[in-house]
Amino acid sequence: MIMEKSCGAVVYFEDEGGRVYLLEHMVGGHYAMCKGHVEGNETESETAVREIQEETGITVTLDTGFRETVTYSPRPGHMKDVIYFIGRADSMDTINQPEEVQGICWLPYGEAMNLITYDTDRAILEKAEQYLAR
Repeated sequence: MIMEKSCGAVVYFEDEGGRVYLLEHMVGGHYAMCKGHVEGNETESETAVREIQEETGITVTLDTGFRETVTYSPRPGHMKDVIYFIGRADSMDTINQPEEVQGICWLPYGEAMNLITYDTDRAILEKAEQYLAR
């Protein structure tokens, strides 16, 4: 069995208008949060920050107090762990990485929940919303 590891974050922006979450419309067609493979000797948080920057062009302040893991099999013989943190975006100005991301949207919680493709990602967003609301 081959094990893979990716890290990312539930990215949000909050101002007087409320909180919105960043979703990526991936080239593969699904909607998800930012994530990507660990490279070299990166820490989980370094990977998350780098991937968010590469895929969206934004910088985030990471909250590692929120750490959730999703495990799944992307193909036979492979298992993948995805570690998610929470990242507060410094701005909503994004530039998507066209090789992987065909579009980026900022949505309130309910709309984001309706658009996310996979149940596991919806569960992570739900936990993030509860964490931020505390």
